[in-house]
Amino acid sequence: MNTFYYLLAIIPSIILHEISHGFVANLCGDPTAKNAHRLTLNPLRHIDPFGTILLPFLLIATGLPAFGWAKPVPVNVGRLRKPRSQSLYVSLAGPLTNIILSAIAFFFVRYELHSTSNFVSNSSFFTFMVYFGLVNLILAVFNLLPIPPLDGSAIIERFVPVRHLPRYYQMRARALPFVMGALILNALTLHIGTTWLASLQQHWLTLVQN
Repeated sequence: MNTFYYLLAIIPSIILHEISHGFVANLCGDPTAKNAHRLTLNPLRHIDPFGTILLPFLLIATGLPAFGWAKPVPVNVGRLRKPRSQSLYVSLAGPLTNIILSAIAFFFVRYELHSTSNFVSNSSFFTFMVYFGLVNLILAVFNLLPIPPLDGSAIIERFVPVRHLPRYYQMRARALPFVMGALILNALTLHIGTTWLASLQQHWLTLVQN
């Protein structure tokens, strides 16, 4: 895996993932992200020096599966018009964005591979689009896991009694370091799901070429 292209692909992918959360929240009545000027494509508003750049680079350099995050877009669930249902939409907006971006890259790469001209298919932009598609595919799958604080945990949230939601939100806000630690431990020792993720990426590449 080329570290340069991977980082080049993961940074905008994570940023667009976060923007989508705030954009859907704003549509559903919560302008918190908008008021914080986080619905912008300016990367300086979203980059977390550790989670967006340093951590992915270190993981790639040590041969571990790379992941990362941008600064979370602020969302006030209480300001949504229908908090219980619309909080699910806000959470799933991120993975859905990654799926759409992966699909765009897929059709671009497939078109170029089957076109009569080899100009673009031999370019750096073509290589970037391959990485962009694979990165967004993995981000979508990873974030759909029903594990707090990942976006897929919003499905669990719908079954949490209202009286327990404040405590659940506190637990979710503190869960990220534990999830990251578990993922690194898994990559080093257990390797649960790593073969499946590699197969998923290979399937994406196979479909592009067919």
